[in-house]
Formats: sequence, structure tokens, C-alpha cells
Amino acid sequence: MRSTPAGPPSSWCRVTPGKQQGLSTSEPARSVRSPHNPVSCTNMDPIALGPLVSRYINVSDLPWKPTGHPGVEMKVLLEDKESGLLTALFRWQPGAVLPLHEHVEIEQTYVLEGSIVDEEGEVKKGDFVWRPKGNRHVARSPNGALVLGFFLKPNRFLA
Repeated sequence: MRSTPAGPPSSWCRVTPGKQQGLSTSEPARSVRSPHNPVSCTNMDPIALGPLVSRYINVSDLPWKPTGHPGVEMKVLLEDKESGLLTALFRWQPGAVLPLHEHVEIEQTYVLEGSIVDEEGEVKKGDFVWRPKGNRHVARSPNGALVLGFFLKPNRFLA
């Protein structure tokens, strides 16, 4: 099983936001490759990919976007505004703080680099933490971090 599609990134097609089921209209265009038509999909209409075709994301092409919290940026990998589903890569600068917030549904975080700390503990590189619905905390990254986060609904900030 491949973790990335075969062939050079130049063979990937660009999907325009809002035209593909499940993508929000606020999302940037994404590099997507259809395994059924890997080379000639360059100018393919995203709807032509069909709702059940895998979407391969070239993460390095996605821009880092501000989160509204100093020192924390994100790359949105998957977002469905209707259901609240969000999967994103988060980059924390050293000393960044995410103020008091409540997880309105389950939140899952896998730390790729660095660590995230709160009053309950620390999750380090290679570790995973999940928080139940209703969990409230202030998250910090004393030395910076790169994390993969999965949310069922957006956090509610209380500060």
C-alpha cells in the first residue's frame, strides 16, 4: 500500500474549493491525484473525480495559515464545515500558548516534533493524546511543536 501516489507532483491535479463534495469554499486549492487517471487529470474538473475517489494531498504545497493565536499556524488537510470534521497540521513556535478552550467533541493530537504541555501533562514527539468532549485546558509549547490534530467540532475558546 502506498502512502503517497506514484508519479511526479506535476502529474497531480488541482482541485478548486467549493466544487468538490466535502470541501469548504474557504479552502485553498489542493494538489490531488486520481489513482484512476494519474497523469491526464491536470485540467480535470474536480467533480469528475467522483465522490468515492481518494484525494491525495500534497501537504508541502499547502500554505501555513494563521489560527488567530500568536505563534500557532495550521495547514488544513481535511475540513467538512457541515459536520465540523477537521484534520490539520499545526506548527507551534517556541513559547506559543493556546488560551483556555473547551473541546466540544473529541479531540485527538499526535505529536510529530517537540511537545505540547497543559495542567494535566505533556505529550512529546511520537506520543498521542485524546481529550473527551467537555475537556478544558490551556495548551502551551515551551520549545515549539509540530502536531497532527483531529477534531469532530471546532474548539470553543473561553478566554
